[in-house]
Amino acid sequence: MASGTQLQRDIDDLPKNEANYTALTPLWFLERAALVHPNRASIIHGPVRYTWSDTYRRCRQLASALSRCSIGPGSTVAIIAPNVPAIYEAHFGVPMSGAVINCVNIRLNAPTVSFLLDHSEAEVVIVDQEFYSLAEDSLKIISEMKKSNYKPPLLIVIPDPTCDPKLLHYALKNGAMEYEKFLETGDPGFEWKPPRDEWQSISLGYTSGTTSNPKGVVLHHRGAYLMALSGALVWGMNEGAVYLWTLPMFHCNGWCYAWTLAALCGTSVCLRQVTAKAIFSAIAHQGVTHFCGAPVVLNTIVNAPPTDTILPLPRTVEVMTAGAAPPPSVLAAMSHLGFRVTHTYGLSETYGPSTVCAWKPEWDQLPADERASLHARQGVRYIGLECLDVVDPKSMKPIPADGTTLGEIVMRGNAVMKGYLKNPKANAEAFENGWFHSGDLGVKHPDGYIEVKDRAKDIIISGGENISSLEVEKVVYMHPAVLEASVVARADERWGESPCAFITLKESVNRSNEASLANDILRFCKERLPGYWVPKSVVFGSLPKTATGKIKKHELRAKAKELGPVKKSRL
Repeated sequence: MASGTQLQRDIDDLPKNEANYTALTPLWFLERAALVHPNRASIIHGPVRYTWSDTYRRCRQLASALSRCSIGPGSTVAIIAPNVPAIYEAHFGVPMSGAVINCVNIRLNAPTVSFLLDHSEAEVVIVDQEFYSLAEDSLKIISEMKKSNYKPPLLIVIPDPTCDPKLLHYALKNGAMEYEKFLETGDPGFEWKPPRDEWQSISLGYTSGTTSNPKGVVLHHRGAYLMALSGALVWGMNEGAVYLWTLPMFHCNGWCYAWTLAALCGTSVCLRQVTAKAIFSAIAHQGVTHFCGAPVVLNTIVNAPPTDTILPLPRTVEVMTAGAAPPPSVLAAMSHLGFRVTHTYGLSETYGPSTVCAWKPEWDQLPADERASLHARQGVRYIGLECLDVVDPKSMKPIPADGTTLGEIVMRGNAVMKGYLKNPKANAEAFENGWFHSGDLGVKHPDGYIEVKDRAKDIIISGGENISSLEVEKVVYMHPAVLEASVVARADERWGESPCAFITLKESVNRSNEASLANDILRFCKERLPGYWVPKSVVFGSLPKTATGKIKKHELRAKAKELGPVKKSRL
């Protein structure tokens, strides 16, 4: 194979030209959807309903309005909003202007958002009326920090008929421009141009930044195009799918499904707030066929009270989950309710999910427990990801496919980010030895499927032996009293570290004797785990979570540290 910039030998010397080569971008999907199904519903949000013709017109207006404000290539447009039509439109309208979209997590605090807006040099901030004060406070922090050098961004507020109008009036009174008024300044026939180079950035998203400042993940048009189509293929999504937005669009661009739905001429059903009742209602009344969510969303569904459910389901509903590995017990319960769950895994740096537990028909004949265990694996690479492996982090050699040897999960290909914005040190570490290093530890099974065992930082080392917190969590989740569980390392005077289980109990559980309940959970674990894997301490209460439902283990580790070391351990 040729290396560097040297061209490979070919049978011809035919060049690229405008007729046979165009940069890949998902923006073309929207133009096609408006042509093929102009009157089909594109977005439904409460009383608001748009067609694909409407959405294409509104996105061109947004692109035009931004262009008239000198926003284009090299500019960043931040949007702070839940799942409402405007954030969907921004996924097309912003890059149609040549700018980069930065979807901001609505659950971050003002100091963190101020860092993001400053680091990304956002020239425009589009904010939902409910979160206007968050944007206002964040910009105030930047203003006080930069003083006379501060140039405030254009501030645009999104109205929502389902919200209290007082919030909108406050924003408008304080100088924000209303989103619909801003669109009116744009040309509905705006002749947008695709990027000249598919390496051009389309999106900027920030990692959670649990131990330091968040890192800005830069994604390109080529990757967004490939992963939008891959997401449909690995999930078996059909043309005209009706997709419920339970997953925040600010999380990895909604795992690229914002662009996928345009490719499939599907319908987006927006949810400002995710509840089991809202999910079941949308399935029954809006014809929902697909939705995505972290395992916490699945857990909410399977533990929903009968008053919040509408069963049996009118159709099989496809569910994609990623994030922490769903406990096999939750996967089995979802299947029992009539949901078909596809398990995926990925990171912000890989456009969201980039591996899938591709289901094999022969697994349908296996016992339920075995099916659930197979289902909980992270699987094989997406069609749009060229290389996936589990390697020894020191030698970079692939580990044996024995299901037990731990290694680091690494990726390579078009589904890997361009890099971290303004962070050469982090880029050098992430791309060392020609692979993207996920930081996740896993095993490779004899059939080639991978399984995440833990984040490198979450492995518990007890008496010199590694304990997978995820494996312990799987067993804790099986206890009938447990709603949610997370296991972290706690200092142990005898063993160095031992597992500490933080547990949220189901509402129906009698909490009058928590000590007895804790002992019962530990006894349950002893029957199913090696002795040194059994938690030495149990803490009951609610678990802190990110906006996408991931449990904030760094906060639990801090709580475990506050508890001090375990004084005695018989095992």
